[in-house]
Amino acid sequence: MGRAFFYKLREALVSVLPVGVIVIVLTMTPLVEITGREMLVFGIAALLLVVGIGLFNLGADLSMTPMGHFVGEGLTKSKKASVLLMVSFLMGVFITIAEPDLSVLAEQVSSVMNGTLLLVTVGLGVGIFLVLAVLKIVSHSDLTSILLFFYLVLFSLAVLLFESGRGEMMPMSFDAGGVTTGPITVPFIMALGVGIAMTVGGRHASENSFGLIALCSIGPIIAVLLLSTFSKGSLSYQVPDYSMDTVLGNGIWDDILGTMVDVGKSLLLIVLFFLVLQFTVLKLPGRKLISIGLGIVITFLGLVVFLSAVAVGFMPIGYKIGTQLASYNPTVLAIVSFIIGFVVVLAEPAVHVLNQQVETITSGEVTRRQMMMALAIGVGISICLSVIRIIFGFSLMYYLIPGYLISLGLSFFVPKIYTAIAFDSGGVASGPLTSSFILPLAIGACVSLNGETSVLSQAFGIVAMVAMTPLITIQTLGFRAVSAHRARSKAAMKRILASDDEQIIYFE
Repeated sequence: MGRAFFYKLREALVSVLPVGVIVIVLTMTPLVEITGREMLVFGIAALLLVVGIGLFNLGADLSMTPMGHFVGEGLTKSKKASVLLMVSFLMGVFITIAEPDLSVLAEQVSSVMNGTLLLVTVGLGVGIFLVLAVLKIVSHSDLTSILLFFYLVLFSLAVLLFESGRGEMMPMSFDAGGVTTGPITVPFIMALGVGIAMTVGGRHASENSFGLIALCSIGPIIAVLLLSTFSKGSLSYQVPDYSMDTVLGNGIWDDILGTMVDVGKSLLLIVLFFLVLQFTVLKLPGRKLISIGLGIVITFLGLVVFLSAVAVGFMPIGYKIGTQLASYNPTVLAIVSFIIGFVVVLAEPAVHVLNQQVETITSGEVTRRQMMMALAIGVGISICLSVIRIIFGFSLMYYLIPGYLISLGLSFFVPKIYTAIAFDSGGVASGPLTSSFILPLAIGACVSLNGETSVLSQAFGIVAMVAMTPLITIQTLGFRAVSAHRARSKAAMKRILASDDEQIIYFE
């Protein structure tokens, strides 16, 4: 246990260090002015972030991943399809409500949408689409066809939202899909898919286990688009107070206690539901239950430390960097945003869970390093493009429509496993740091350049961009692999045909 935790800490340090270095370098230039007190708080928060990510990753390995695997495998072996689908729906709802990324987004849009209503709506969206994802695995359906159909539905609803006069809510609706698949959701849902796929079997069981995250990212977008279309709330957005003095002045221990209560209540729902399954269907031995229980406690501690560090140190600094860089020079802001996006994805807890499972499922064909580089480049590009949109003030649709057309088009030319991995990666890349560091940075830049009234339509949508660009970069990775394989095969055939005929032996 101690050795595993040390390894997780080292991995977390490598992830968080680049973000800290960028902030330190920016403070040494005329681009950004951050006080010594703010840097001290940020430094402490960064250290706590390392501990939080390390604890969470260890806890996820011990609890969320085994829970998902046991539930998927156990319920599939029971051959009770109705029970499997009902459990998938309820677990999808409960785990989504427990997702810290979604809580961060709900808090930042509370001035235009009721937070509880948003959580429930997104939870229902995930629950319904998790059922569809399970049906896809059991029936061995083609993921590309399903994605193509639901993205057509999704963009049709976006048009309906514009027709209703509430088009400003569209970027936030797409962001809801990105923040849903975070550190709690990803380990459980991916392991659930693996457990079901391996039990059902088939020639392409490994490939069939991917795609759950992709579908569970669509459900919340559709649900929030519908909610936004038919709601009658105010569209007068108010920027939250991101000042570090305000955060510290509100009582840091009260905030930590509040975080503990929120995380505890969310995890408790998952634990109670799992216990019901344990006594009725799963009946796992006590040794495994103790391991899962210990993992739940470690996950709880990791999430509390992670969220507290992000709220105290990263959100205020992200907002301040965005504001000051936009005031100094928008071009510099775009360049720096690419660099920040490139390294921030390294610190996302769920990314490491996905990369490890991808390497395992593909037997090393897709390595963690390849995945990480593809994600980092994709996220860097997405943040840069989002900042360009803020600078020039055009609609998010100018990115999303061609972006998804390209990604869905690529899906017809690459191996299906790359498509499934790519669409899963899109949801995973947009984790807690995206909603609590990158989004405040975008809001700060938008306030500085265009004023507070433009935030809802221009700053939001950056999470959706982070979720979209990995679809293209990872499928491009697959396209390159296919092209290289064909080139090698063609070269081998040429060598065979060009060989000396005298060396061919004929048998009569």
